[in-house]
Amino acid sequence: MPQRAETPAANAGDLLAAYRPGDSFLSSPDGVLHGSGALAVLDRADALSDALADAGPGALALGAVPFDATRPAHLVVPRTVRTAPPLREGAADLAWRALRGAWTLTPDPAPDEHTAAVGRAVKLMAEQPDLRKVVLARRLRLQGDRDIDIPTVLGNLLRRDPDAHVFAVGLPERGAGPRTLIGASPELLVSRRGRDVLSNPLAGSAPRSADPTKDQVNAVGLLTSAKDRHEHAVVVEAVADALAPHCSDLAVPAEPELARTAALWHLSTRITGRLRDPDTPAHALAAALHPTPAVCGTPTGRAFDTIGALEPFDRGFYTGAVGHSDARGDGTWVVTIRCADVTGPDLDLFAGGGIMPESDPEAELAETSAKLRTLLLALGIDRTA
Repeated sequence: MPQRAETPAANAGDLLAAYRPGDSFLSSPDGVLHGSGALAVLDRADALSDALADAGPGALALGAVPFDATRPAHLVVPRTVRTAPPLREGAADLAWRALRGAWTLTPDPAPDEHTAAVGRAVKLMAEQPDLRKVVLARRLRLQGDRDIDIPTVLGNLLRRDPDAHVFAVGLPERGAGPRTLIGASPELLVSRRGRDVLSNPLAGSAPRSADPTKDQVNAVGLLTSAKDRHEHAVVVEAVADALAPHCSDLAVPAEPELARTAALWHLSTRITGRLRDPDTPAHALAAALHPTPAVCGTPTGRAFDTIGALEPFDRGFYTGAVGHSDARGDGTWVVTIRCADVTGPDLDLFAGGGIMPESDPEAELAETSAKLRTLLLALGIDRTA
């Protein structure tokens, strides 16, 4: 049966109400998508174009690519796709609902082990000047006393960060029951609309504050931070270099801007381009960009090996890419951050930070704690990890 697009839903809340475990849900400033059923399930992004062509005009694929691009992806061409306009002001209509039950939280690595790893990365960069940046992450393992209500978490993420890229996509099962990748990413890896290309790398961050004066001080401090501006420039340079072969025109602003989520300020640069080849699909551009120095480091190979040596866990789909492409090649792919891997009552949260030669281990630990709050608060857990 060919894929069919139903009449657009009245709003994002309608699609959220229709979501069931195993479905795909993506909300972005461009609109909201809900996919259900499966015409095809793929484990390689380079197989998407053929699968979409087979599914017919109007077909759409959604899913996720892992951090290690040599490992299997999980991509679905849904049987049914529904759409809704961007959430925007409608977020206030979504009810905030805390999840019931008790939680056990286990950090991996422990905070002191993470700061020690940051210190080792800084030492490596001093010894090997060509290693310019390494991104190190923490995992927070949560176990509840009942299965996690994915639609409730999605609704809380949408209400708290309506302009983020909020997502829930199915993953290959691991143990009993459905497995879901859920999150609210602020970082656009790449979007393609016709021949127009946009990438919005983020690197360098500072916590938000409920005190307006302190919040503004944090924002100005980030914008004037030499360490954060250096980290951001490394990422922007790499993204521009990766897009340049695909674009006849590429505009890279000289200065970053501030972007904000409910929990963090970020340094942000919007890079725009015009495709040389109009047949280059969005998922091919995402593959050319992934992984950026924002989630890996630079040079990529050296940073990737350093992460493997210093991080005590497998990232899986964290710091991969999640998004969609259609049969025309248009699509949106975001960096898989501010996310969790959920199976039944078990949930793994992830957060990382870019380590530079001038990084302070305690400050890097605090940055990951601030980033973990996005998902912790969506679960109704108001504590520092």
